[in-house]
Amino acid sequence: MDILSLTGRILEYGPICDHCLGRLFAKRSFGISNDERGHALRLSHALAENHRFTPYEPGTCSVCMDLFTEIDVWAERVAAALSGIDHETFVIGTRVPPMMAESEEMLWSDFSLSDPEPLKSEMNREVGKAVARITGKRGETKNPEVTIILNIPEEIVEVQIAPVFFYGRYRKLERGIPQTHWDCRACRGSGCEVCGGSGRQYPDSVEELIGRPAVELFRAEGALLHGAGREDIDALMVGSGRPFIMEILSPTHRGVDLKTLESAINQSANGRVEVSIERWSARREVETLKSHKAHKTYRILVDIDGHTSLDEVRKALDTLNGAVIHQRTPRRVAHRRADLVRERMVVQIECLDVEDGRYLIEVVGEAGLYIKELISGDGGRTTPSLSEILGIPALVVTLDVTSVEGMPENGDE
Repeated sequence: MDILSLTGRILEYGPICDHCLGRLFAKRSFGISNDERGHALRLSHALAENHRFTPYEPGTCSVCMDLFTEIDVWAERVAAALSGIDHETFVIGTRVPPMMAESEEMLWSDFSLSDPEPLKSEMNREVGKAVARITGKRGETKNPEVTIILNIPEEIVEVQIAPVFFYGRYRKLERGIPQTHWDCRACRGSGCEVCGGSGRQYPDSVEELIGRPAVELFRAEGALLHGAGREDIDALMVGSGRPFIMEILSPTHRGVDLKTLESAINQSANGRVEVSIERWSARREVETLKSHKAHKTYRILVDIDGHTSLDEVRKALDTLNGAVIHQRTPRRVAHRRADLVRERMVVQIECLDVEDGRYLIEVVGEAGLYIKELISGDGGRTTPSLSEILGIPALVVTLDVTSVEGMPENGDE
């Protein structure tokens, strides 16, 4: 069937606006809008059939209910919703009422149409162009800073602000600070007598010490810390620091200078945590950071129960040097981690000194090696261990992480 005959059958089907008529043949031509295409088809059909030309009468479209007469209304709503949000790029999405979607799909099906464009696509494009004219901002489908959803059924505009990410290293200089926020175990964050109504298991975390000033500068809703591994709450993170990416949620201000941010964080953390911020980052790099199996270097002070000598300790450490360690999930974390047996290698281990009868030991291990259990044996759950080799109990008194390998350059493997 030729296009004009098909147009005539569609016009007989029910009242339809030029936008919706043209959109049914959207892939048939280029360089004109759907309403221009629809008007041309209506006019051409009248000429071909020698009929009186009858333009579309607004208020009667059975497909879109004349939604396209409200382009400027929706654009103004979007511009108002974006006021006060720092951005340069945006993208429009549309949530179409079920009846509109059903009416459109029935036309496609009944006439076996092969070249239509969905209503929501045209709405996205036309409102997007109008918003760009009003705001001077740029429509961008790839990684937009703001996503706007036109909720047609509820006649509201929903705004989703893309997060920003920055990459750096942190040093934790005070023991007793967890890496991320923990809800109170008793009330699970709702607030109770145990936590004094705070909902927190611990007063602070590395995540919050870094995140609070960042949230303020970005005028954001919150912040999430993505770290390259974790350190125990009673461990220090010293040396060059642990790589991390901070995700800033719903920032309404994006023009933050990283050096200003670094200074604000370090001043706010007051020597408990220090950061060195290297660059901006992106979501794709978070996965790389999490999956990168970095070697870590630890400096631990070990207390060995009973009589032993430095030579005996060094001989035992030689046995562990380069060894593959079999570790069942430690008892201290078994309540929150799967009960598995993991194999991890001790890359290097040596005794550096003896301090007040305790042994200062440096360990370089594969990612995921439990250091405290490497020393204690965890009741036989880790083997071999220093305690097992010596035949007497050995415990870690203090643990400091002194080095964590960074990611490959630019996050590439």
